[in-house]
Amino acid sequence: MAEIQLKSLAHSYSNTPSGPEDYAIRRMNHTWEQGGAYALLGPSGCGKSTLLNIISGLLSPSEGEVLFDGVKVNETDTRDRNIAQVFQFPVVYDSMTVFDNLAFPLRNQKVSEDKVKAKVAEVADILDLQDLLKRKASNLTADEKQKVSMGRGLVRDDVSAILFDEPLTVIDPHLKWKLRRKLKQIHEQFNITMVYVTHDQLEASTFADKIAVMYEGQVVQFGTPRELFEQPAHTFVGYFIGSPGMNLIDVQLTEKGIQFDGMELLLSDDLLQSLASASASGSSTNIKAGIRPEFICLQEQPMDGALPCSVKHIEDLGTHKVLTLELGKQSLKAIVDEDYQATDGQVYACFPEQWLKIYVDEYLVEVQGSEQ
Repeated sequence: MAEIQLKSLAHSYSNTPSGPEDYAIRRMNHTWEQGGAYALLGPSGCGKSTLLNIISGLLSPSEGEVLFDGVKVNETDTRDRNIAQVFQFPVVYDSMTVFDNLAFPLRNQKVSEDKVKAKVAEVADILDLQDLLKRKASNLTADEKQKVSMGRGLVRDDVSAILFDEPLTVIDPHLKWKLRRKLKQIHEQFNITMVYVTHDQLEASTFADKIAVMYEGQVVQFGTPRELFEQPAHTFVGYFIGSPGMNLIDVQLTEKGIQFDGMELLLSDDLLQSLASASASGSSTNIKAGIRPEFICLQEQPMDGALPCSVKHIEDLGTHKVLTLELGKQSLKAIVDEDYQATDGQVYACFPEQWLKIYVDEYLVEVQGSEQ
């Protein structure tokens, strides 16, 4: 097991990068603590796989350092980093049996055959591969092959970390939840540092204790699934996490709050002060208000602080309903209970300040001593 630290790390595929847009990984400092279960979450092209390949040594960073337990490993060969990497598509030796595939890393290290048998049996039991040990890998299904790939990383006692690069992409949807659960059980049993790359927020949330959300080559937030949902530190996190994602509205600052489309939302003095300071420091006019669909409160009658809006569409998903609202020129989503009697027409929307997030230049405005 190892603590993996990225220090002033950046990478560009260009020989002469001239700006941030030329970097696949923009300068970052980040630490994966020893024994943690982490996810690296983001859309295609955000730099997830590039970062994983830098950690494993398949790619050398343009700038900065990679440290394992405080030791710089930039020049250390991949095989000497003691990293196991499970790729998007299973990597197995089709001509070998499952047993021989699992035993291969140990035999390469000249481990005694008795220990090989014991370790393979242990890992096969964990991954439910006992009945397949004598079968040729060429005869396995895609999910069985992927379990063999995972097993090859688990048989070694000297593994510093296991890196998973979209490992469930080729797995049938109804089997994915089984493998996600199995990975979680493996982590709890072996306490190995694990980093799981995915574009799927469900996979990330069910596997990881903490998630690093990547956007345009940067980690824009690192936190628990709950923190990412309730306190998105960047507008992209608000948009990307959740289904539907966070509602985001371009707003202007007023003396008592924010306004858009001729409507005003009043804010607390503490939030107003923090917002004024954040926007003035960079003289920014890029100010957004965000609220998740789950946190919009709807009323049938007018009330203080509630804004009139129209219900334009209703999606009944069985466990809840998703309403599309028209508020001024804005289209918003609101999630309500299944028993909510939603009808087309006018309702009044409230935005509780506890859940209303204000962003300047895409980053959350923090209020000192508050959960805002």
